[in-house]
Amino acid sequence: MLNISQKKGLVEKLAKELGDAEISFLVDYKGLTVSQVTELRAKLREAGAQMAVVKNTLMRLAAKGTGSEVLTDLFKGPNAIIISKDDPVGPAKVISEFLKTNEKMQLKGASLDGKFLSEEDITQLAKMPSKEELLAKLVCTLNAVPTNFVNVLAGVPRSFLNVLNAVKDQKDAA
Repeated sequence: MLNISQKKGLVEKLAKELGDAEISFLVDYKGLTVSQVTELRAKLREAGAQMAVVKNTLMRLAAKGTGSEVLTDLFKGPNAIIISKDDPVGPAKVISEFLKTNEKMQLKGASLDGKFLSEEDITQLAKMPSKEELLAKLVCTLNAVPTNFVNVLAGVPRSFLNVLNAVKDQKDAA
């Protein structure tokens, strides 16, 4: 059991994490085994997210004044909060995949920049490309523009040479 100063420290730490979070998910983990929770935590860590199990009263206190405050009505029963500071898509994909194989876990909702997301919204978010995929596509697009520009510029003298060679061949034939 935590004493009051430990609880205050936990609330302050969690409030800071929730304040820095781009997205936070609330899940009901009731019925999951320890190995399943450990597997989920490992996958979330790879996606840049972390999972914490905190008492609902402490969660309510920590969520005040943060974007996750929209989730306070859902703080009932055994909950775990999943927080990501960077990419909202990665953890959404991990959670959606985990839910397909573990029916006992229930997704209650999420908070993205202070807006509530339902389970359907999170499923749509999981279908989006990740931040890394979008950055790779952007780099490819940015790389294609100068490449195409160089090809166009090189095409002008090439075409001019083809015209000159055609004129030369025509004069040689005459």
